[in-house]
Amino acid sequence: MNGLSEAAALWLAKAVGAVAGSAISIAYILPDGRREAAIRFGVGVVCGVVFGGAAGLKIAVELGIADRLTPGEVMLMGSAAASLCAWGGIGFVMRLLSGAAGRQTINTSERPRTEQSRIERR
Repeated sequence: MNGLSEAAALWLAKAVGAVAGSAISIAYILPDGRREAAIRFGVGVVCGVVFGGAAGLKIAVELGIADRLTPGEVMLMGSAAASLCAWGGIGFVMRLLSGAAGRQTINTSERPRTEQSRIERR
């Protein structure tokens, strides 16, 4: 990366980490189809780019290795971690919402019977 400025190198590390984290998330939990894979990949890349710096810094500080890593390594690590974790959070929300939607369906066998339907059954 000799020809890149420091800012460009950090953006490259951020992008590579985000793409790597998204690829790992797709391989780790296989998607149901192409659409889900594309959504998961896109969300992972965006989350990795947006939250990569903060996540990398937090991880490095918590592990006590912040002084041993270069800014590019911190950015790469944080972007990959944020990207990988993004689908876990979205998967949780989707399961939560699908469970709520499933509970709202009406079971037709438990509908209250009218007087007419009772007469017809006899």
